[in-house]
Amino acid sequence: MSAQTVTLTKYIPEGMPGPEHFEIVDTPAPVEADMADGDIIVKCLCFSADPYLRSGCKSEAKGGAIPRPMSGFVSGKIVASKRSGWAAGELFGASLDFTSIQLITAAKMEKALIWKLDALLKEENISHGIGVLGMPGSTAYGGLIDVLRPDNRDEVMKDTAATVAAPEKVETLWVSGAAGAVGSLVGQVAKNVFGCTVVGSAGGPAKCELLKSKFGFDHAIDYKTAPTTEELAAKLKECAPKGIDMYFDNVGGTHFEAAMTTLAPHGRVAVCGGIAHYNEGERQPDRFFPTDLIYAFQRVEGFMCMPWLSGKKGSFHKDMATWMAQGKIVVEETFFEGAASWPMAFQSLFTGKNVGKVVVRL
Repeated sequence: MSAQTVTLTKYIPEGMPGPEHFEIVDTPAPVEADMADGDIIVKCLCFSADPYLRSGCKSEAKGGAIPRPMSGFVSGKIVASKRSGWAAGELFGASLDFTSIQLITAAKMEKALIWKLDALLKEENISHGIGVLGMPGSTAYGGLIDVLRPDNRDEVMKDTAATVAAPEKVETLWVSGAAGAVGSLVGQVAKNVFGCTVVGSAGGPAKCELLKSKFGFDHAIDYKTAPTTEELAAKLKECAPKGIDMYFDNVGGTHFEAAMTTLAPHGRVAVCGGIAHYNEGERQPDRFFPTDLIYAFQRVEGFMCMPWLSGKKGSFHKDMATWMAQGKIVVEETFFEGAASWPMAFQSLFTGKNVGKVVVRL
């Protein structure tokens, strides 16, 4: 039996990533004879394709020498174990190389980001382990709850299974990249758990309709009809005449600039992505002046998913699973089949051909 690894073979300093930059390398799969005490062998059932991986493909300084394995979030099952507390057949999510079958040594297990999924899902929906119950879900959860901090956060989080009365003040949240893996979840949690008014931006009328019809957003902006900061800000002000209280930034660029022009006093911004810039070579400065934050008591904060995904902060897995069971969150996924499809899955993130979470099924 062989294992397949998605391998970067050419740097991509700028422009669109594609199959010409990657190879799928076959190697012998590990077997139990290769294992020592404390090791496990895992079979990946899903590879994730995420925009943040683009920066690591630009140069050796960004991601290391080539050829090298691509790595990111995966989900799958354990096929052999010599480690206490981890049994063959158990389902897991992790941050690992994109290798279909791999040995995780005891030393690597001590440092790896890996979590069990058996109590949360079945093998037939293992893709949720790299989506709503993985990095995108924890990014949405942590960014909304602990970075943006809706006014009624403390009341809602006392008992996430309870029905909470409508907030005294209905806050308005704008989400960019709202039809994507993170954005679609942020909007649903804000709307259905915290009672916010939610504005989303996405590319094209089909995605904008999806925001309202499937995800329950109050307003949808087609950013392709508003190519400048001023045009985008004007559309945003039509949806939120009094300004926005919170902005969840997956995009950067003109979206960030438009948000800052419409951010209300005491407004908050959570920055977790900047896909508008990922394929650029030289970094372009945005027109943002930090001193504008002072007299409006506004806050801009960058963050990553790790504290919530690892369980060090909050109760992400339990809460998201509860909200899914209550019907407060619906999941949208775009599937690609086989390890060889990973380069095209990755490219789809930058061409707008994906909706929700991009999943490569093995």
